[in-house]
Amino acid sequence: MACCDDPTEPKKLDRRELIRLQEQYGELVRDLFTEDPERVILKLLNGASPYLTELAALNAYHASVRLRAIELLDHNSAAVLRQIVDKHAGSEFAAAAQARLAQLQR
Repeated sequence: MACCDDPTEPKKLDRRELIRLQEQYGELVRDLFTEDPERVILKLLNGASPYLTELAALNAYHASVRLRAIELLDHNSAAVLRQIVDKHAGSEFAAAAQARLAQLQR
């Protein structure tokens, strides 16, 4: 008598999906070891969730990653942009966040 999905049950992965995820993970690890990690992270940032993009804008190690993440933030992340402006006043990150806020207000 199963009418609905039980939220307490773990989702079952299709075997093909599991294999695809394992291959994707393997490729990522290979890229991190054999390429410039900064370039790999920049590439991954384009497909990242809004949450991960916000984290990158706030805390990424590489300045280029932080600046790119700031560019990718949208109006839903205005509070994060304001936080960057306040926390890093006078820095290139604050300037980028301020510019992005101005773009979003248009």
